[in-house]
Amino acid sequence: MTAEQSQRRSSLLPMIIVAILFFVLGFATWLNGSLMPYLKQMLQLTPLQASLVVFSFYIAVTFTALPSAWLIRKVGYKNGMALGMATMMLAGLLYIPAAQTQTFALFLLAQLVIGAGQTLLQTAVNPYVVKIGPEETAAVRISIMGILNKTAGVVAPIVFTALMAGSFIATADVALTPAQVDEMAARLVLPYLGLAAFLGLLALAVKFSPLPELARESGDENKAGQIKAVLAKPGLVLGVLALFVYVAVEVIAGDTIGLFALSLGVERYTVMTSYTMGCMVLGYVLGILLIPRLLSQQAALAVSAVLGVLLTLAIVLGDSSSYAIANAVLVPFGGTALPDTLLFIAVLGLANAIVWPAVWPLALSGLGALTSVGSALLIMGIAGGAFGPLFWGLASGSSLGQQGAYIVMLPCYLFILFYALKGHKLTSWR
Repeated sequence: MTAEQSQRRSSLLPMIIVAILFFVLGFATWLNGSLMPYLKQMLQLTPLQASLVVFSFYIAVTFTALPSAWLIRKVGYKNGMALGMATMMLAGLLYIPAAQTQTFALFLLAQLVIGAGQTLLQTAVNPYVVKIGPEETAAVRISIMGILNKTAGVVAPIVFTALMAGSFIATADVALTPAQVDEMAARLVLPYLGLAAFLGLLALAVKFSPLPELARESGDENKAGQIKAVLAKPGLVLGVLALFVYVAVEVIAGDTIGLFALSLGVERYTVMTSYTMGCMVLGYVLGILLIPRLLSQQAALAVSAVLGVLLTLAIVLGDSSSYAIANAVLVPFGGTALPDTLLFIAVLGLANAIVWPAVWPLALSGLGALTSVGSALLIMGIAGGAFGPLFWGLASGSSLGQQGAYIVMLPCYLFILFYALKGHKLTSWR
């Protein structure tokens, strides 16, 4: 057996464990797309109040990312993963009293805690993707993990919808009886108890698994100086902003589609996130096949932004009473008849898929020794997921309504287009 074969075999089990963790991360993240409209109907929330469900989850990134990095330096990557899973388990248990008391504030607290646990787990698990195999195949492993993460986004709404089947009342403007509300709340208890038990067992499995420990980074005393240096790099700073608006539109497309479907009277509104995530998986696969063979990263980013602009206009200006696309593409193959505007939102997943992997190399180009600090700032762009649905919720309460509120995505895609064409090339603020 050659040294290369030995390394490949020794990294197989860690790869499987990390793949499971990436699937769990995706499952926890994209479950929000089902939970948000479900709670909106159960607790009779406004679109703005419902958007706080996602806001609470993503805002955790902004204040737990740096503490997570500090904790991992103290306890190590492997223990950091186990602690992240344990935190998510505690969050799963919080959903039970939230459902039993039907208290919105408790649901928001649970979302905040699961977001914090997810941030810790993500901070610990991402380095393994690069380190557990040959460096020259790291990009392939990153793509595989991305596909697993988004595939979990397809599965999570389907599982949630199957577990909640029988408690849906599709019409959004019908007042629920106390008995109907109680039934909807009661159906949340067992699934979240099961989720908490699974996360707890997985935390123990990771803790006692044969995962190799990575070398811990020492704290850099000149971190402030490094941050000042990277802020002088327009390509990096604009890249952080591009990721911020990208995650904003990604979460709008993935998590508000169920709310909009509920407002249109779609019966299984909690499964709609699966459509968006399915399009994202397709986008990932196309990215692997086309970049860089047929498209450069810059060109792929520009194409994605233009597609996002066109789809945003199609959503805002489209006819929600038309089912022409579904009747042509889905219904003949046994699919569900859905309004055109909903399908336009789903196809945003295709437009969004390539943005994250395209922005990173463009933003980090030429940073040299500042690459690790630049990467940390780029991760902070995930906070855009907290604000995208919030702005959509605010706009939904205006004369625009829920359909017109999708116009908030237009400046986001235009900025991504600017970054693709010019922003990433800037080397000075002057």
